[in-house]
Amino acid sequence: MGFSIKEEKGFKYVDEGQGEILLLLHGLMGALSNWEAVVDEFKSDYRVIIPMLPLYDLPLLTTGVKALAKFVHKFVKYKELKNVVVLGNSLGGHVGLIYTLAHPEEVKALVLTGSSGLYENAFGGSFPRRESYDFIREKVEFTFYDPATATKELVDDVFATVNDRYKVIRILAMAKSAIRHNMSKDLYKITIPVSLIWGTDDKVTPPSVAKEFNEILTNSELNWLEKCGHAPMMERPVEFNAILKKFLERLKN
Repeated sequence: MGFSIKEEKGFKYVDEGQGEILLLLHGLMGALSNWEAVVDEFKSDYRVIIPMLPLYDLPLLTTGVKALAKFVHKFVKYKELKNVVVLGNSLGGHVGLIYTLAHPEEVKALVLTGSSGLYENAFGGSFPRRESYDFIREKVEFTFYDPATATKELVDDVFATVNDRYKVIRILAMAKSAIRHNMSKDLYKITIPVSLIWGTDDKVTPPSVAKEFNEILTNSELNWLEKCGHAPMMERPVEFNAILKKFLERLKN
């Protein structure tokens, strides 16, 4: 990734460009680099910020989606950000939803792609067998429509993470927290514009999840990307950015 990571007051983040703020939230097994194509496309017209979520730094007893949403709020306050557009993939979308419900005055609009919050099929429905590299590769490939998107570098990163006992305990705690924290009864309170950008072949948060989000979120639009899995901004970056650009232009009118 060609962006510098800044460190201040316990926060690590990418901060590129100037203008209205796009706040990008990565998923449970995601990384800042997952958003690289979005940063490249929008940093000339927007200020694009990606905080590194403290997935492995929270006390085990408080490891969960609510704690991550509180972290995002602290980060927004520290950076004195206003009127942000929040983009979240997978767990990042879930965190964005919780944050928006808690602090609606700070969020102008939401973009959700493969978001948890209603349902997810993490790890393809099975516990990660840590010793098996082939098993981990299969599970990373499960995330995408095209298995080739699961590069060796990506698989290596996930393999290293799940073989770190300290990290894997927190990953499982966070995944359980996301499953427990179903938001179906609260989403109607979100009335800001929401763009749902979803892969038709997402096996982690299937198309039915996107349709349910679209039904409950009263001010939402649903956009499909064909031959695309759980991380559209990685697997279909050109099409994803085109949909995002149209949504952001409409927000200006």
